Amino acid sequence: MGLIEKFLHNLKAPRWGVHPDDHKRPAADAPLRELPLPKRLYIPLQQHVGQPARPIVLVGQTVLKGQLIAEAQGNISAPVHASASGRVVSIGEVTAPHPSGLPLVAIGIEPDGLDTTAELTIPADPFALSPAELTRLVAAAGVVGLGGATFPSSVKLALGKRSEVTTLIVNGGECEPYLSCDDRVMRDFAASVIDGVRLMLHAMGAREALVGIEDNKPEAIAAMKRASATFPEIKVRPVPARYPMGSDRQLIVTLTGKEVPSDCRAADVGVIVNNVSTANAVHRAIRLGEPLIRRIVTVNGGAVWQPGNILAPIGTLASDLLAFAGLKSEPARIVMGGPMMGAVLPHAKVPIVKGTSGILAFNEDEIAAPEAGACIRCGTCTSACPMGLLPLEMAAQIRAGSLNGAEALGLADCIACGCCAYVCPSHIPLVQYFSHAKGELSEQSRSRLRNEATKRLAAERVVRLEREAIEKAEAAARRKAERAAQKAAEAAKSATESKETEAAE
Repeated sequence: MGLIEKFLHNLKAPRWGVHPDDHKRPAADAPLRELPLPKRLYIPLQQHVGQPARPIVLVGQTVLKGQLIAEAQGNISAPVHASASGRVVSIGEVTAPHPSGLPLVAIGIEPDGLDTTAELTIPADPFALSPAELTRLVAAAGVVGLGGATFPSSVKLALGKRSEVTTLIVNGGECEPYLSCDDRVMRDFAASVIDGVRLMLHAMGAREALVGIEDNKPEAIAAMKRASATFPEIKVRPVPARYPMGSDRQLIVTLTGKEVPSDCRAADVGVIVNNVSTANAVHRAIRLGEPLIRRIVTVNGGAVWQPGNILAPIGTLASDLLAFAGLKSEPARIVMGGPMMGAVLPHAKVPIVKGTSGILAFNEDEIAAPEAGACIRCGTCTSACPMGLLPLEMAAQIRAGSLNGAEALGLADCIACGCCAYVCPSHIPLVQYFSHAKGELSEQSRSRLRNEATKRLAAERVVRLEREAIEKAEAAARRKAERAAQKAAEAAKSATESKETEAAE
């Protein structure tokens, strides 16, 4: 890029955010590979926002590829399907894909290698279906947001229809360093993505779709433009490569100029955001009848011998993916997702879930971090914050123990993108402060709700006991009155009988 082009590029670039080295290549340019079926799959019941799915299979049962093995619970939930045919060997706890390493329940399947597929339902013409029916099929396929949020896609589609959303934004930003799974989806399956976008437009009743792709992905932009050329309602819009451009609110502002208020949802300004990989999953669910049982995962990092993108069944262990890609050395750190917002894994025996965009294996050089120093109040973190917050002031409030003060400064609006910590010249772990404070405030809120519930129950108990005491007293008074009346009646009867006897004598 020449000086003039660089100058013009910088003029168009947003003033918020950061521009870290992307480390996307050569992984992004390597051909997509498919992982051979592993010996064991562990499919978690909780891999979406909302209630975990409820298992409907038993240990020892034979299942088919794509068969429903756990059904959704509640309005915000998603079903789970078998990623391969085989035998259910366990329903128990595995390590969660989370830094805590806490357990979560998963269904263990031993693949039989036959890949026998369950019977699929494929509509002849999806566009002849009503939006409600199309949304129901998406829900039945267990499709969730594959950009990382994992919100059930059917709920979003229904919200779009109910809120009369006019614009669908399709997120192809993929701003996190190292990751390129969405890039690969757009390059290799552009026509499927565009078809999925059209299906979502039909389900939502929206008029147009804007596909935002960072301008550091020229191959993806070209492929998506070719695939959408005959659909005027779908417009591919390159956006500046700037982290966190892939965040919903930043992409909405960049593409539409609309700003979502902090206490509102995107639907409130007439917009719904979905990921390009989600659109591909919708296409496969409707056109092929295939539930969400596999996804493309980026395997990258300095410890990886053959970085690239791998199509893998949901429930594959991270260790199987790393073994397939090959390791140069023992990873110093393994991250699920991107380096900025991903989760550090306690070990590699953790299953990938629907929202797993990447498995990153870093070497010692990549994780080396300078020691944190004192804040010099330079304001760099404030300039970088994409939400317009004051990170240094919030951190000062948290250090002083004033969580409410940090909350008043907009702590709830922090998206934990890490921009502030990235640019801090003193290397202060600001995001850790904010995550800690959010956790404390959340616990305080739960504790407050528990206390209020306890007080309410205690007050209700007092009222109930008082009511029961009154009812007992009234019942005792009634019984006493009844006994007195009965005695009086018996006495009157006895007196009458005595008079009658006397008269007869």
